[in-house]
Amino acid sequence: MSATPQPSTNDDPQNNRTKEERLREYLAEKANDGELYFKGKFIAEDVDLSPKEIGALMVKLRDSCPDLEVEKWSYTSATTWRVEPA
Repeated sequence: MSATPQPSTNDDPQNNRTKEERLREYLAEKANDGELYFKGKFIAEDVDLSPKEIGALMVKLRDSCPDLEVEKWSYTSATTWRVEPA
């Protein structure tokens, strides 16, 4: 049996934010200078979410985030999203 201490989960500031908050903050920062087009699979690692989680959260953000304009842009092979500041 090992007595190696486990890393504290409180050391990661992302743990204090919900998945939706992490995604919203990431998108707001990236879209700050104008439009942002992306596929969930390409930002998944940046926000520590799966592409499926991103897709579900984008639908939520589209209706609940007044500071961002969210639009489904294209459906080929994976949904492309367009985001811009409102």
